[in-house]
Amino acid sequence: MATMDEIVSLAKRRGFVYPTSEIYGGLANAYDYGPVGAALLRNIRNLWWREFIDKRLDMVGLDSAIILHPQTWVASGHVESLTDPLTEDLVTHKRYRLDHLIEAHDKNLDVSAMTFPQMVQYAKDNNLKSPEGNELSEPKMFNLLFETSLGAVSGEKSVAYLRGETAQGIFSDFKNIVATNRVKLPFGVGQIGKSFRNEITLGQFVFRTMEFEQAEIEYFFDPEKTGWESLLDSWKADMEKFIVGTLGVKKDNVRWRRHTDTERSHYSKDTWDLDYNFPFGWKELWGVAYRTDYDLSAHQKHSGVDLSYVDGDGKKLIPHVIEPAVGVNRLFLMVLSDAFTKEEGSDRVVLRLSPAIAPYQVNVSPLLANKEALVEGARKVFESLVEKGFRVSWDDRGNIGKRYAAADEIGTPYCVVYDFESEEGKGVTVRSRDTGEQRRVNIDELTQMVASEKINF
Repeated sequence: MATMDEIVSLAKRRGFVYPTSEIYGGLANAYDYGPVGAALLRNIRNLWWREFIDKRLDMVGLDSAIILHPQTWVASGHVESLTDPLTEDLVTHKRYRLDHLIEAHDKNLDVSAMTFPQMVQYAKDNNLKSPEGNELSEPKMFNLLFETSLGAVSGEKSVAYLRGETAQGIFSDFKNIVATNRVKLPFGVGQIGKSFRNEITLGQFVFRTMEFEQAEIEYFFDPEKTGWESLLDSWKADMEKFIVGTLGVKKDNVRWRRHTDTERSHYSKDTWDLDYNFPFGWKELWGVAYRTDYDLSAHQKHSGVDLSYVDGDGKKLIPHVIEPAVGVNRLFLMVLSDAFTKEEGSDRVVLRLSPAIAPYQVNVSPLLANKEALVEGARKVFESLVEKGFRVSWDDRGNIGKRYAAADEIGTPYCVVYDFESEEGKGVTVRSRDTGEQRRVNIDELTQMVASEKINF
């Protein structure tokens, strides 16, 4: 497996991820996605939406606002309970999560099962220091919600929050969704969007950041007609199928872990995490929780609006919810980690991404950039593939070997070269990313090859 340093280096070198505001010294826990990274993120999003929204008869989509009414977060419990244990280096004044420091001190310890007082006591008993070796402040619970203000005139502003998760927009829109769509229980609502948490992290790249993207589903059902255990198992199966089947991740690198009673949220009756073996260890990738009727009931109580559902038999109820929630940025880091391959005995790096999510499906280039006929012919091939809906990149810099190396490092399955034989009507040269083999194909065969997503010759 690649090291975190190798992945970060590749991400910067090939335009996947850049440090935010780097010309000003950067911003902690914040990253920008470069041209290739933006393409990979878009492909992951589109596949998630297709698999979990478009292809299912029991799902609809939503795009709720980032700034919701402040009472939303009071009702949901985020204002009071969305907290992390925080401590500060008394010399550098850098802030750290106490659970992360404990985990770094003893990697065999299950920190998730510890209460906050137990963490504080552990830090005292083991005389924990900051990563710089300095004394730490007394730990406190730190609220992760980002506060902002509504209103333009000083003194006339009201407190608001950037959303800490996308799920609450689904709950606050539940009444409208039922009224305007022909949905019936059980049904789900999914959305992808930005969320914000005032995170304190320890060098885990895009795994945990202040601004991140979530893909969340709230699946509503009547617990008297649908068993939550079987529903939870069904969603777990669908989640793993998406990771291993759709995204092409190695099955040995994922595992299921059930939350302990201490770790599980107060509103959840059962929670499971699909963990991935990242370069820094097994970490949560995708969670699924049975949230009972907690959310709709809480919003009904705080808003005074009836959020119950009436089924076809006239039965009135507050639906229960199964929630599968994943960070798209974590999916991004997962596929980079899983696909990173350094060939034995050489420095050649190949990103063996599934063709379904690779930023580009094919790269097109002329054999020689200074031969007008070859450039023109290659452009026609490029335009033909683009018109057919394929994701295509163009590269006429340097020699062919450097072009191949650059394409390998961003995960492009095929490289197509328009050469002198192409001018004679003998097709184009196609090279496979994974085998390095080359052969000549005509344009129609090339189209079929790329469309089939088969990269073995």
